[in-house]
Amino acid sequence: MKRAAFFLLAGLVSVSRLSAVEAAHASDMTPVMAEAPVVEKGVYHVDGLRTQVVFSVTCLSFSHYHGMFSGVSGSLLLDSAHPELSHVALRLPVQSLMTTAGAVTEALWGEDWLDARKYPDAEFVSTQIVSEGPSQASVSGRLTLHGVTRPVTLHVHFVGAGTNPLDQAYTVGFEARGTIQRSAFGMRSAMTAVGDDVKLTLTGVFEKGRAGQDE
Repeated sequence: MKRAAFFLLAGLVSVSRLSAVEAAHASDMTPVMAEAPVVEKGVYHVDGLRTQVVFSVTCLSFSHYHGMFSGVSGSLLLDSAHPELSHVALRLPVQSLMTTAGAVTEALWGEDWLDARKYPDAEFVSTQIVSEGPSQASVSGRLTLHGVTRPVTLHVHFVGAGTNPLDQAYTVGFEARGTIQRSAFGMRSAMTAVGDDVKLTLTGVFEKGRAGQDE
């Protein structure tokens, strides 16, 4: 019993000494704080290889069906100190739409849906940008789709900025989310089977002073 008590006491002494040493080291250390980078002001162009627009819509009330647009082009005038002075304009080719089923993709290209032959491009042009915090903003603008223009608001999150190690271009990245009603843009096919609300997620990558590249 005395032997066990001795070892227990010795252990407590060792722990207290270790804690004191750690506290001493900790007092000598300078806290490291993560700071948001200062994002460079200027004109940026879309990096078409890394920019994507994904949509999601309910299908038969059983699932959410997804598809993706690519080949986005456009420009961003960025003023991180005064976000309200920033401006973005984007264009995407409607026929870049891809889904996991070829038959679905072709149907969506067709006259009953996007009518890609008649309306080959969709466009978004911002009209107002409101900062909602250090890395958040609300971007309102006008979306033209299927020959119809409607106001749309996107909720944007700043992802990061810095020099791209692949091409040495200064690059900024954002993610934006929003919801539109397809019926508001004249697409009313299969309303009982396919949801009216279309959720959009944009991954936007922009390079400073360079035109978007497709290769």
